[in-house]
Amino acid sequence: METVTLTIKDQPGLYLEADNITPDAFAGKKAEEIADLHVYVGREQYRLGDFFEVSGKAGATAEETKIVVNGDLSRVKYIGMKMTGGEVVVNGNADMYVGAWMQGGKITVNGNVDSFAGTGMKGGEMVINGNAGNYLGAAYRGDWRGMAGGKITVTGNAGSDLGTFMTGGEIVVGGDVDVHVATHAEGGKIVIKGNAKRRLGGQMVEGEIYVFGNIDVMMPGFAYREDVDIDSDGIKGRFALYEGDLGERHRKRKGQPIYAKLYQRIAA
Repeated sequence: METVTLTIKDQPGLYLEADNITPDAFAGKKAEEIADLHVYVGREQYRLGDFFEVSGKAGATAEETKIVVNGDLSRVKYIGMKMTGGEVVVNGNADMYVGAWMQGGKITVNGNVDSFAGTGMKGGEMVINGNAGNYLGAAYRGDWRGMAGGKITVTGNAGSDLGTFMTGGEIVVGGDVDVHVATHAEGGKIVIKGNAKRRLGGQMVEGEIYVFGNIDVMMPGFAYREDVDIDSDGIKGRFALYEGDLGERHRKRKGQPIYAKLYQRIAA
């Protein structure tokens, strides 16, 4: 695998829209060709090389290309958006839409990310060694297609509206989450190793949520069923199983309604 290194040299006055920072866009290009790829600041078009020092070379394909991005990227959006293969390593904080609509490959962020990371994600893996903002793995506003595949791991905390309209894939949060997790979800798996706030699983019809800590207020549409022993994400424990959201229509399989399942750990 060949490696291209980007190091930010000039911070944009407004936010930099850099959806070309992907193995797909870099594949088959030399450093000077990569520096000529376009980026936007507001309505104005610039070269990627106007903001980043570019070194190394890309592989022949996306799968053979690794990108390392260094510096304070908290004003850089869309890193890894729609990528299909290869690898991106971000050494610093990044702005919104990291890995949005990602289809394959791996993104590692050694810092925090802002909102909409992994929105509409279809495949691949994202590891955030820090905190994530709102709408992690969720649908874009006005859309009904959230995360459908792949895996997102956050070692810190995550914001509100995580996994909205999620249909597949897995999200693991090492810390706490804010309100409105898995709203309208129709599949997928969410593991919260810290605490969750209210409105967890609202209008959820299928999928699984595991909470290792406290739930601020349980949704009235979730009914307790039984206690079960589970090994979730390598951690064993006894969990209370709730099913819901009972206020929604649920399709049937072999004549039996399919409910979303919410597990809360009650004993290690």
